[in-house]
Formats: sequence, structure tokens, C-alpha cells
Amino acid sequence: MNKTASKRLLALDVLRGITIAGMIMVNNPGSWSYVYAPLQHAPWIGLTPTDLVFPFFMFIMGISTYISLRKYNFEFSQAAALKILKRTIVIFAIGLGIAWFSMFCRTWNSFSGEEIGFFSRLGLSVWTFDHIRILGVMQRLALCYGATAIIALIMKHKNIPYLIVALLVGYFILLEVGNGFAYNDTNILSIVDRAVLGEAHMYKDNGIDPEGVLSTIPAIAHVLIGFCVGKLLMEVKDINDKLIRLFLVGTILTFAGFLLSYGCPISKKIWSPTFAIVTCGLASSFLALLVWIIDVKGYTKWSRFFESFGVNPLFIYVMGAVLSILLGNIMFTYQGEAISLHGFIYRIILQPLLGDYPGSLVFALLFVSLNWAIGYILYKKKIYIKI
Repeated sequence: MNKTASKRLLALDVLRGITIAGMIMVNNPGSWSYVYAPLQHAPWIGLTPTDLVFPFFMFIMGISTYISLRKYNFEFSQAAALKILKRTIVIFAIGLGIAWFSMFCRTWNSFSGEEIGFFSRLGLSVWTFDHIRILGVMQRLALCYGATAIIALIMKHKNIPYLIVALLVGYFILLEVGNGFAYNDTNILSIVDRAVLGEAHMYKDNGIDPEGVLSTIPAIAHVLIGFCVGKLLMEVKDINDKLIRLFLVGTILTFAGFLLSYGCPISKKIWSPTFAIVTCGLASSFLALLVWIIDVKGYTKWSRFFESFGVNPLFIYVMGAVLSILLGNIMFTYQGEAISLHGFIYRIILQPLLGDYPGSLVFALLFVSLNWAIGYILYKKKIYIKI
């Protein structure tokens, strides 16, 4: 690997790490009742800093997909197809596993204090498949990765931008004719999700599942944009050329997305076409900034923290999800009251000491630090866990 490519990958790892750290932080406040506005998702239409972390990661996944598929010369083969299929299934299964583990713990605790035998309680807690959420963050990553990788192997790369436009325009038409901007169960996205997944297997938010079936269409286009940016980056060796391309793509997409938002509102919950365009534009510009800071100026000491997240991104995200479930479901009695470990740390220690909002934020930062500590050990030992 040449020096330029190595540095570029370092900036990519740092951005990947920033997004993973951000995803863990915004998902784990001390209390959902006390979250600062920038750390909340937009209620329906709009864009907050928190709305950027997941699409940024998907944009990076597109770039990484381009880099990883170069060893196959972007030619379809049985070996390539099997690897893509295996990785897609594994990531999807892990997402389902997280959803099941969360349901298991909550169901187990719901029977606390009731007169029910251990094995009956265990059986009811294990068998939650009739109301487990089928889709989610990991499942969306799996589906978008699998679709992007297969498209990259079977389609001429010069035609992929046309496919991206077709997917986004087609999805916008679907939203327009299907009441797709309505925040209720009359939305075509909700109707399809209830028909395909079943209401018991959906995220509960006015009938809208933010990782639903139809909204996977623009999410695939989103990752394909990242793939095309990866191609633009790898076609040139000079670092200044990389910067120019990233800034140009970022500026064009960001301005185009905001201009189009007057006719197609920006909404993460339905992954509107303008949401995909704007967030890809901002991600490209942010990556350019990181390349300039890290590769051109050589300021790398600050980035070590995020590298620990970036080299094992999916493992740390999954670990964070499992730790979060455990903290919220490990129960004990304190002063005659049943309380979770999460609740004890926030309500008994941080909230009285720091206040509602600061205590909630500090809990999130401490949780990120816990995940970083484990990730840092792996990073120092050069242990890279691939999924």
C-alpha cells in the first residue's frame, strides 16, 4: 500500500470511529427525559447532529466496500458472492440477536415478583419471536452492504450513478403518491411494513419503522453514493486531488440536497432522498476535512481515541448494544426499591451530583469511555475483529 492510500485509510478509520462513538453516545443517555437538543433526533422533518451519525457510517461503508472489492477486480465470482452473502447473513443475524437479547432481558424482568416457576419464566423469556423487531440498524447495514456489493460486481461502474438517481427518484414518487410524508399509519411505508413484517415486529413510532422495508431503497442508494466516492478517491494518488474531489462532491451534494428539500423534505425516519443526498454531502466534506487535518497537516495525536473505535467498528457497536441492555436490565434492590444498574448510576449518583441534563450527558460520555477502554485494548494488541 502506498503512503497516500495508507493515510487516506487512517482518515477513514477516524471518521468511522467518530460515527461509532457518536452512535453509542446518542443511544445511551442517563435519561431519555433529559437529553440536550443536538443529541436528539429530529421528531419528523428536519436534521440534527444526531441524525448524521448513522448515515455517515453508511457512507463510509460504501467507500470501504469499494476498497474491499478491488481484490476481486470487481468481477462476479462464486468466491466473491459467497463472501458477500455470508457477511450479509452474519450481520443481519447479529442484529436479530441483539433484538432478541433485549426482549429476553425485558421479559425476564417483567415476571419479577410474580409466582411463576424458573423454567416457565425462562421459557417465556426465550420465546419472544412472536413480537421481536425484525429490522434495525444492523439489519439495514447488512441489506445495504449486500445489495451494494452485488451491484458493484454485476453492473458497470459508470452506470451506478444512473441507478442511484433512479432509486432516489423512484422512491420520491412512491412517497408522493403514497402519502409518504405523513407521520402516521396512513403512510405507504407503514402500510407495507405492517403487511410484510407485521405490526408486532415493527418499531413503535406512529406506525413508522425508521429502518423499514421501503426506506431500505434510498438507504441502498446512500451506500452506493459512498461507493462512487470511494471510486473517485482511489482513482487518484495525489492527496490534493483527493481533497478537491471530496470537497467538490460534498459541496455539490449538500447544496443540491438542501435546495431539493423545498419539494422533498429532509427526514431520517423515512430516509427521504434529500436526507440521503445532504448527509452524503456533509460526510464527504467532513472526510475531506479529516484528510486535510490528518494527512496534510499531520495532526494525528487527537485521533487516537477514535481510531480505537474505527478499527473494530461493528464489534464495538454490538458490544455497546449488549452492555447497554445489561446495564438497563441488571436489577437489584436499593432502599427498598427495585432499580437497574443504569438507573442507579444516573439517578443515585450522577443526577444528584450534576443535575438532570449534565448528569444524563456525563452518563453517556462515561458509557462511551467504557466501550473505548475495551476497544483501546484491542487496538493496542492489534486485534481486529472482522464480521
